[in-house]
Amino acid sequence: MRKLILMGRSHAGKTTLTQALRGEEIHYYKTQDVHNYESVIDTPGEYAQSHRLGKALALYTYEADVVGILVAANEPYSLFPPGVSAQANRECIGIVTKIDKDDANVPLADRWLELAGVKKIFHVNSLKGEGVGEILDYLNN
Repeated sequence: MRKLILMGRSHAGKTTLTQALRGEEIHYYKTQDVHNYESVIDTPGEYAQSHRLGKALALYTYEADVVGILVAANEPYSLFPPGVSAQANRECIGIVTKIDKDDANVPLADRWLELAGVKKIFHVNSLKGEGVGEILDYLNN
């Protein structure tokens, strides 16, 4: 299985998705540091939100095969500038989380990820496991 690093703002659903991908029971906790597991790297949202900490994300991409750029479907704006995926030294995929929320705007989240430069986008509801299997299948190919 290829290893995935997850990047996104705080509360985008990275840790919940990590738990779902690993087949763990879902429980909320705030990720304070990088968690490097066998198949996934979970990063704190502050790393994507801060210029100084963002450099650590670039270093951690060397530990992964695929970069997962997360955008929650109910986010008010995207952290990721147009074409940002071109800066990655790995394949980038987009992951739209929280697709079940009442205020979800999946087409807008898709558009932000397309502008960021990802070619493949997954839609997930980590709490129900929706879309998780598709990501695992993708990583296994």
